[in-house]
Amino acid sequence: MAKDHLRVEAYGAVDELNAALGLAAAETGHEDIRGLCLGIQRALFDLGSALAAADDGRARKAGLPDLADPEVADLESWIDRLDEELRPLRNFILPGGTRAAAAFHLARTVCRRAERRLVALDRAEPLRGAGLRYLNRLSDLLFTIARVENARAGEPDVEWRGASDRRPR
Repeated sequence: MAKDHLRVEAYGAVDELNAALGLAAAETGHEDIRGLCLGIQRALFDLGSALAAADDGRARKAGLPDLADPEVADLESWIDRLDEELRPLRNFILPGGTRAAAAFHLARTVCRRAERRLVALDRAEPLRGAGLRYLNRLSDLLFTIARVENARAGEPDVEWRGASDRRPR
C-alpha cells in the first residue's frame, strides 16, 4: 500500500494522536487524568491496528477489536464528570494556559485531523465500528481536559475577543 494511501494516512494520524496524547499525559500531575489517558491510548492503538489490517478480513482473523458504542459512551461520561469542575463557557477560548493544558489542546487538534483522515477513508471504503464517533467525542474530551488542567492549577481560560485581541498589551 502506498505511503499516501487514505488508509495509511488514517492509521498514521491515529498513531500521531496517540503520541500527542502520551505527551499530554506526561505533563499532567493528576492521576485520574493520567489513568484516563492510558485507557484512551490503548483504544487508539486498537483503532490504528484495525485500520492498518485493512478491511479484508485480516483484522477479524487477528482478533483486533473494533471500537464500539460503549467506548464512545465512556468518553461522554468522562466529559460530563469533568465538566462539573468547570464554569460554563461564554466565549471561545485560546488554547494554552499551563503546559499540560497546552499539550491537551494540541492533542485535541491532532485528534480532529485524525477524524478528518478517517472521514476521507470512510468515504472511499466504509469503516466498521465506532472509530469515527470515538474520535469526535475524544476531541471534545481533550478540550474539556485542557480546561480542567487550567482550572485545577488556578489558571483562568483566556477568552478570545476578536480583532481587539490581536494587539500586544
